[in-house]
Amino acid sequence: MPAYGSGAMPTVWQPQDLHELSELRNRLQGRYCFTAGGTLLRTQWEGGLVASPEHLICLSELPGVSDIYAEEQQLVIGALTRLNSCEADTLVAQFPLLQEAIRVIAAPSIRNVATLGGNIVSGVGDTITALLVYDAQLCWMTDRGMEIRSLASWLSGGQDGRRNPEDVLVSIHLPMQDKDSLEVDMGHHSPHMKEISYYRKLGRRETFSASLVTVSIHGEIGVDGRWKRMAIAAGGGSGMAMRLPLCEQLLLDEVASVGQAAVLASMVMNEFVTYGDAFASERYRKQTAGNLLAAGLWEAMN
Repeated sequence: MPAYGSGAMPTVWQPQDLHELSELRNRLQGRYCFTAGGTLLRTQWEGGLVASPEHLICLSELPGVSDIYAEEQQLVIGALTRLNSCEADTLVAQFPLLQEAIRVIAAPSIRNVATLGGNIVSGVGDTITALLVYDAQLCWMTDRGMEIRSLASWLSGGQDGRRNPEDVLVSIHLPMQDKDSLEVDMGHHSPHMKEISYYRKLGRRETFSASLVTVSIHGEIGVDGRWKRMAIAAGGGSGMAMRLPLCEQLLLDEVASVGQAAVLASMVMNEFVTYGDAFASERYRKQTAGNLLAAGLWEAMN
């Protein structure tokens, strides 16, 4: 049903379920823009970066897209869940990198409105590197029905045009681990696996500026002192975040040590694909990503 709108102002629609949403998409034939928190859209409109659309489809009334729950060894987060809700949720706390990434996004007033789904579909959100190292899966409503895709494959689709802007992100799925087999506290010897988690964001100022670089590491050290699992991701600014598989292979199955930090920094410089602009050169972003990831590894080993 229409909520308000006339003249030059966009008409706002608030579908009450996915069926009504599907009918609206077909009826409006691309003359619309999806919105939820609207924090990024408002910034783009005020900056003149994009034109205000003829129709806005507000997704906030859809049922079941703002819930957080565990299901079949997965944490399911509705795409319209507010960032502040994710930040405070005890289930999401099992994924500390995601909560750390959320805590450094804008200010509390923004996080009270902005959604996790919005941060993802922007394609440049600060949560993306954290979600990449947790092997996040995304559930989409498409013209062919509901589809599950990995976050990594969806990001890659943006490069060659396979990403469909009319698809609607419904939920984010994170595989849950058996925490009984892990020792998260790095300060004590443990007969169990040790989990390493590290997230850093570098910007031009502390708050309210786009990041220059964001990095995440999530790894596990076995009882023999070797890396049993390693996931590394880098991104930031308007560049596409990415996993760094060559860096991961460099460490995997090797004995975890402080000495790996310098080698990792060098490998990141070679593998991380990024860009330069008026604020930071491509080389600066590469070197910063390498230094931040090396610092994370060094901290974990000390």
